[in-house]
Amino acid sequence: MNYSPTDLDQLAHDIKQWGNELGFQQVGISDIELADHEAYLDAWLKKGFHGEMSYMAAHGTKRSRPAELVPGTLTVITTRMDYLPTQKDEAEILLEPKVGYIARYALGKDYHKLMRKRLKQLAQKIQQQIGEFGYRVFTDSAPVLERALAEKSGLGWTGKNSLILNRHAGSYFFLGEIYTDLDLPVDQPTSAHCGSCTRCIDVCPTQAIVNSKEIDSRRCISYLTIESKGAIPEQFRTAMGNRIYGCDDCQIFCPWNRYAELTQENGFLPRHQLDRPKLTELWAWDEEIFLSNMEGSAIRRIGYHRWLRNLSVALGNADYDPEIIRVLKNKRASTELPDFVSEHIQWAIDQQQSKEN
Repeated sequence: MNYSPTDLDQLAHDIKQWGNELGFQQVGISDIELADHEAYLDAWLKKGFHGEMSYMAAHGTKRSRPAELVPGTLTVITTRMDYLPTQKDEAEILLEPKVGYIARYALGKDYHKLMRKRLKQLAQKIQQQIGEFGYRVFTDSAPVLERALAEKSGLGWTGKNSLILNRHAGSYFFLGEIYTDLDLPVDQPTSAHCGSCTRCIDVCPTQAIVNSKEIDSRRCISYLTIESKGAIPEQFRTAMGNRIYGCDDCQIFCPWNRYAELTQENGFLPRHQLDRPKLTELWAWDEEIFLSNMEGSAIRRIGYHRWLRNLSVALGNADYDPEIIRVLKNKRASTELPDFVSEHIQWAIDQQQSKEN
């Protein structure tokens, strides 16, 4: 079918249908006016809330002005894809001190490749129907204000935890975008439905949600276990509990996630029993095993040493067990480790020994 400029409404409808056929649960279309979000980002950066994430301050205004990042961009096709892999009670796992908790998005294969491939397939489908047009696809891979675009295109509203919430799907979903030079009709934002609820703020283990929709990343467990490259400040270690990669607390306890749907993508299903892993079994991995088991996983990018750092904190927080002390000491004695990892191991040993009596 060929589309004339007067058929853009039909094209927008068809794009959404093709997106659904490719596995996206929702597709929207946004304009590129993000001035309000640009002002918010500037204020957030000035407070230093981005911590070590220097890339958030890079690229000037390209992040908030899509046509500067991709010249010719007129509208953005936005998508979301559910990733929740299991129906296991995440809150219960947080209460099992000898089991590690990994953010649900990271239990399966790295989402970047899968999402990018589907977005390219959607763009190619459009191209088959209308001919050549300008586009670029993104999924958490460039200076793009993904959540702002998702909000503007009606995929959901920004919750007090700064995540996009959807009345029918909660927040366990990935976002992806296609910047395009098509002048498509845009969707309208949905209304917000957090009301007076502050569950996400109240349950955050490190009080990282300092204001509604405002996160101090330097306090956030996801930042501390993934983005931070050195030592984790001692003031946050006990509060981290058994969270070894990321944190879902502000999603687990969000009332809207009672509507979260399980993923339809096999690639997002848990690998290596990471949905409920024993800490001592993960600790037994050497670097070669870690790299092998995490092949194709988002977790692999933090590297083996930061993985040990995170595990050390969780082992220190676990109930007293002389076996934990033994394996901590053995690893430190038998493996050449950076100073910041050795320091975390010693902290964990001290924590365990303090519980002995």
